[in-house]
Amino acid sequence: MSIKVEEKTVAAPSATKGEPRSGGTSRWVNMLAFDKVGAIYVWIAIVIVFSFWAPDTFPNITTAKQILNSNAITGLAALAVTIPLAARVFDLSFALNMTLCGVAVAHFVVDGIPLGVALALGVLIGLAVGLINATVVVIMKIDSFIATLATGSLIQALITLVTNDTPISDAKLSGGFSKIGQTTVGGITLPVLYFAAVAVAIWYLLEHTATGRRLYATGFNPDAARLAGVSVARLQFMTLVTSGVLSGATGIVLASILGGGSPTAGTPYLLPGFAAVFLGATQLKNGRFNAGGTIIAVLLLGTGTTGLGLANAPQWSGALFVGIVLIAALMVTGLQRRTTLSARAPAIDEAEPQPA
Repeated sequence: MSIKVEEKTVAAPSATKGEPRSGGTSRWVNMLAFDKVGAIYVWIAIVIVFSFWAPDTFPNITTAKQILNSNAITGLAALAVTIPLAARVFDLSFALNMTLCGVAVAHFVVDGIPLGVALALGVLIGLAVGLINATVVVIMKIDSFIATLATGSLIQALITLVTNDTPISDAKLSGGFSKIGQTTVGGITLPVLYFAAVAVAIWYLLEHTATGRRLYATGFNPDAARLAGVSVARLQFMTLVTSGVLSGATGIVLASILGGGSPTAGTPYLLPGFAAVFLGATQLKNGRFNAGGTIIAVLLLGTGTTGLGLANAPQWSGALFVGIVLIAALMVTGLQRRTTLSARAPAIDEAEPQPA
């Protein structure tokens, strides 16, 4: 004879009035954990180091504004490649696309084309580059790393054709065109505001829309996303087009800041742009490319390079600093991705139905 014992579930007593609740505290502790926002702690450490290294020039409001103003283009360049990278697509042509659109608009303005028309044509050139990249990568199914590298070579040829490797400068560029990037509001230039606006738009897209969730699904596992009904090819196509438009617009702003079209204007932003994006992927979202992390990374890199300049460090130290940060970011991003995969594997195994 067997006796069946009825199991009862006893609810945990709720917190009474006056007892401290640890939920809010634990949430803040989790949000401020080193593996979530470690770059902020590194950034604070860099600020402290340079405050002692260059006490007369670094710790002041002027330096803070200088960091923002001088790194707005880096931030815009990084955001331009954040979206394709979120879908696991590389765009190595973005820096040359910046140069091409900048020199093209400068050339149009010097030739007497109205500023509005010249700007529209410059953005259309960026759009065309994005369409070419998307066609080669998505439709022709060529690896994005190789395809955009080849596209960049073609863009370089066009830049040489337009400029003959000579900067474009003229008095006509000192009017309305220069105001696009040189106008200041309270010591802050307009490109900083552009950077903030684009960052908010990308943050909203990735974090609060279905398209953003599909982009992350595509970037995490394209095959699984395809099986789940996500149009992977279309998303990757649109990310490359978006990157072309954003990088082209960034190049126009850069040309306005420089007051002319330089045939090498965008090249210096290739490494810092990718360094900021990959470092940003280690922040807030654990291995996912995101706008908030990119902002943190841009400020960290900008503080480091600006501090080295104010401390009269050797000229090569800035490139060394960015390179070290990029290598460290790649290592951490890879570790976080592997950790995420290993953490999800047991959950998937447990979710599979077991034989009776």
